[in-house]
Amino acid sequence: MLSDNFGHKLIFMKKGLAIIGAAVAVIAVYFLLFYKKTEKKEDVPKQQPLAQSKNSESFNKPFNEMLNSYFDLKSALVEWDTAKASANANTLVSLSQKVPYNELKADTTIIETAKSFSDNVVAEAKGIAGENTIEGKRRSFYTLSENLYNLLRTVHYDQQVIYHDKCPMAFNDSEEAYWISNTKKIINPYLGKKHPHYSSGMISCGSVEDSLDYRNK
Repeated sequence: MLSDNFGHKLIFMKKGLAIIGAAVAVIAVYFLLFYKKTEKKEDVPKQQPLAQSKNSESFNKPFNEMLNSYFDLKSALVEWDTAKASANANTLVSLSQKVPYNELKADTTIIETAKSFSDNVVAEAKGIAGENTIEGKRRSFYTLSENLYNLLRTVHYDQQVIYHDKCPMAFNDSEEAYWISNTKKIINPYLGKKHPHYSSGMISCGSVEDSLDYRNK
């Protein structure tokens, strides 16, 4: 009789251990499947809102007109035409002031930065219009070009590729200066076609240092 009771107890203990073991296995599987999934979800970074998207047509149209007036100014300097350069500089002032930067699909910081660069472009264009000498106009043109280049970067101008070009001997045959272009071909506005020493021989002097292409971004 004692042996039978012991046997029954042993069987009961084995069943109890089996049940406990099964419960532990279920808990372990739950932990591995569900806890890890939750942990992985928490590791995924939240998508950040875009600070800026593609520009609207109502912004691009006046901005393109302003940019084209810059290219006209550059051409006048290539030709050593001071009267035309002054007229084009005044046009650039007028068109720059018509660009609706508040229509940019961007945050406040980007809009205010764009306005600041635009104000600098206007100030330098006025300086060009008021300068009497071709060298004075070109020095203001250099500062204007750098502000315009930074403006293009700020607004993510996406209508065409823009090139940032360098002349290594823009002033006194030793001072470098930059300008922007919509073509890879170098046509130097600092040395031009009527240089007193080089004539048109240095018109292609310079190099493309950088380019901006936001068309597919």
